[in-house]
Order: sequence, then C-alpha cells, then structure tokens
Amino acid sequence: MAAKPRAPLYTPRPRFNLLRLPVIGRLLRWRWGRLALQIPLLLLALLLIYDGFTGSPIASRNLATIAPWVHYRGLVVLALLLVGNLFCMSCPFTIPRTLAKRLSLRGRRFPRILRNKWLAIFTLFALFFCYEWLDLWASPALTAWVIIGYFAASFVLEAVFTESAFCKYVCPLGSFNFTYSTVSPLQIQVKNSAVCASCVGKECVNGSYSPQPVILVDEIGINGQPVKTHEHNPQGTPGCGTLLFAPQIQSNMDCTLCLDCARACPHDNIGLFGRGFGAELSRPKLWHNRYDISFLVIGLAWLGLVNAFGMISPVYDLMQALAATFGLTALGLSDKLIEGVALLAIFIVGAGILPLITTFAAAALARAMTRTAKRDTLRIALTNFAPIFVPLGLGFWIAHYGYHFLTGLGSIVPVFQEFLQNHGIGVLGEPNWALGSAPNLELIGAAQALAVIIGYAASLWLSQKIAMRLYKRQMLAGFVVWALLLTAMMLAGLWLFSQPMEMRGTILFD
Repeated sequence: MAAKPRAPLYTPRPRFNLLRLPVIGRLLRWRWGRLALQIPLLLLALLLIYDGFTGSPIASRNLATIAPWVHYRGLVVLALLLVGNLFCMSCPFTIPRTLAKRLSLRGRRFPRILRNKWLAIFTLFALFFCYEWLDLWASPALTAWVIIGYFAASFVLEAVFTESAFCKYVCPLGSFNFTYSTVSPLQIQVKNSAVCASCVGKECVNGSYSPQPVILVDEIGINGQPVKTHEHNPQGTPGCGTLLFAPQIQSNMDCTLCLDCARACPHDNIGLFGRGFGAELSRPKLWHNRYDISFLVIGLAWLGLVNAFGMISPVYDLMQALAATFGLTALGLSDKLIEGVALLAIFIVGAGILPLITTFAAAALARAMTRTAKRDTLRIALTNFAPIFVPLGLGFWIAHYGYHFLTGLGSIVPVFQEFLQNHGIGVLGEPNWALGSAPNLELIGAAQALAVIIGYAASLWLSQKIAMRLYKRQMLAGFVVWALLLTAMMLAGLWLFSQPMEMRGTILFD
C-alpha cells in the first residue's frame, strides 16, 4: 500500500506583505533602502539648521519653524495611523550609526536601571514643556539647536552603547511614534516560526555584518558535510538596534521599522505584514503589566490635553492666578521665570498628578465593583486597561497637529520661495503669500471634533473588550468605571478644541 503523503508542518496564512510589492518592496529590502529614505531627511534637517541660524527670525518666514512645527507633526500622525512608524524608518539622526558603532568598539549595554520608559517619559514631558515655555514654535534659532541636540545625543549614545539606546529609551519623538504605531495596520512578522527555531545565526537581532568573512552552517547532510551555508561579511546588515527578536514581536512598541531584520535574515523569512487597525491593543498582557509603558501611553493622552490647553487664552489667566497665589511677582523674578514656574505647575498637575490619581482611582474602583481585589493586584487592574488611552490620545494629537497643519498648509510654499530668493535662486518666482490666506476654520473645527470622537469611540470599544476578558460576568461594572474617565477626557478635549486657538508659526499668527 502506498504511503499517504504527510501534511506540511506549517501552512502560512495568505497575508498582505508590503515587502512583496514589486517596486516598494524591492526598495525597502535593498541593502541601502533605509539610507535612500534617510538622505532626503538629512538634507532637509541641514537646511532647517542653516535657515534657523541665518534666515528670518520671524517664525512664519523661516523653514526651521514652519517645516517641523507645522507640517512634520501633521504628516507624522497621519502616517502613524495609516502606515506606521515611517519617521523612525527614515530618521536622519541615526545615519551616523555605523561610524558610531565602530567608535564604540565592543561597547556596553545601557544601564539596567534605565532600560525602561521612565527616561522617555521625562524627555517627552521636558520637550513639550520647553516647547511652550521657550516658544520653540516661534524661534528658528532655538529650533535649529534642538535639531543639533538630536544629532549629538543620538551619535553619543550609539557610540557608547551596543544597542540603540537613544531610540529605545531616550528619544521623545521615537517614544511618541512607538506609542501610536500600535494603532497602525503594518507590523514586522515572520512567515514561518519553524524557520526561526532552527536558525543558526539569529541574524534578525544579531545582524549579518562581520569585519572578516565568516561561514555559518545551516544544515549538515547525512555524510556529515555542510549542505546549506550562509556568510557574514563586511557587506552584511546590522541587526535590530532595539534588540527585538523577530518571531517574538507582538507589538510595534520599540520597533523603528528600519527593516534591518528583514535585510539581515538569510532565509527571507521576515515581512512587513498587514493587520487590523489597533489589532495589538486588545491582546492580553500586551506590555507584560509594566507601569513604565502604561504611563507612557496614559501620559501622552493627557499631554495631548495639556499641550492644547497651552494654545488657548484661558491658560494665560490661569498662569497669572498661579503667579499671584505663589507670590512669584513679589520675589522679584523675571517675567520669563515666573511664566516658567506657573507653566511647570500646570504641566505637573495636568500631565502628572491628574493621570496618576484618575487611573489608580479607576483601577481601584473597578477592582472593588467587580470583586476582583483578591484576584488581581492594582498593577494588573491598571496596566490591562492602559491600551484604551491610545486611540483617544491619538485623536487628541490628530486634532491638535491637524489644526496647525491645515491652517498653515500652503505657507511652506512662499517661505521656500523666499528662502531661494534670498540666496539668489529665483526659479520658483516671487513668494505667493496668498497661499497663507485664512482657511475655513469652521470646517477644521469639525474635523478636530470628529478626530476626538472617533478616538473616543475606539477607546470605548477597546475598554469593553478588555473588561469582558478580564471580568467576564462583571464586565459592565468594570467597563463603566473606565468609560466615565474616557468620557471626561473626551469632553475636555472637545471643549479645548472648540476654543479659539493660536495658529502658531503661520502667516496668520505672525
């Protein structure tokens, strides 16, 4: 009797893989694919630094303020929602990585006590605070210094440590992108986990670069001789800078989307696969009940409210009231220092104390109402619901950054025309300042409200799904607690974005 054919051990699911597209996929898999995306942004960053120091000090007439504070931020939140972490993929600040790694020799691991998101939370808080206090949006020179600071910090940390510590633990832009790329419809995944289990070099994390050619044996035949090998050499690719092992990736958190893992894999087993929007947020134990990641996510949602509050007139009344209450004027402090102290108090309360109090209170109340206090610790009750703040937080930032982007959409053209004319290049003609004319603010306001409401609805859906998994029959009691907190934040966002806002860095404002 003829033997029946054995079924394959693994049958891959038919999924969309961006790296299989004819042109885009080939470009992304190309050895120099990331560099090809980084070079244009590097040239743009150098242009912003140059214009920031030598161009007009007026924000609405300088590329250093218009490009990053008006256009970049609006484009990046849309990219995160629709595609993923495109900025980190093409980040110009990591271009000196190869040189830095050679300077570092063997290097060392980042200090264990700092291998978390607490430092990233601090840098995010500091960036948003300095943005408001120092009016970075209105200062081309300060913005140029911020860009230089990014290059310097990235280079130094890459040179000192073996992993990409700046990207993973420090960079505020990267932390923002990591958080909201958890919503995006693309994720690094492997085609066949069995291939990874038998992989010899684990190149996705270790890389395929070697100063001298090294032969690795993948398979040995029955005669004891190698039948399948691959090579590490100077033309190889570095592995994952944030030390993610491809078959274990469950989230876009910490993934810079550099695709070095796919380029280094000798088995062509890694792809950039499609998935549902926000699919990872409902997974149990997504971030292993970590307080640091949870408060990064929660804090960013609250920072979205606080940062927007800094754009409306009531913030100035509150700052004056705080200055009078603290007696700052009587101390003889400068106006700028008084403003900084009052603003710092607003940030500490709005982005620090309120998130801590409300989320711990919600977690404690949910435990009590669902009678799970003995089963679940407060940490479990809180961290399981941390992902619900991602959609609402993204809604806040889309409303905020989208406002700046839409109100200043056409202003980049005359600013660039003026830059060229100032340097004797008149190929684009006279600056057409009419492109900075008043937009339809009512339509923009409706779009802002829609972004907040959609984010709120997604957060409610996610919270009920998590409550069902965690509390089962007591789902409603646990869901209501978090739903009330989300509703309060949503209403605060709608009120904030309904107020007249400063059109910062645009022609209309200056």
